[in-house]
Amino acid sequence: MTDRDPNPDEMPSEVDFSDAASPEIGKYTHHFKGEVRMVVLDQDIAARFPDSAAVNDALRSYLANAPAQADG
Repeated sequence: MTDRDPNPDEMPSEVDFSDAASPEIGKYTHHFKGEVRMVVLDQDIAARFPDSAAVNDALRSYLANAPAQADG
């Protein structure tokens, strides 16, 4: 769909659903154990991290060296 689409509320004719004949429900749920919080990183930051493990390691390192913050 483009910005110039005269009928933005209608399904575009060029969408191909041939691969969606038998969708698998919960296909990626095994990746999410416990609490999951999704965040969007700015491109310049995301470019520095190859995967979520690297982001988690960096945040743990930061928190280990940061002063404790009182709740509330």
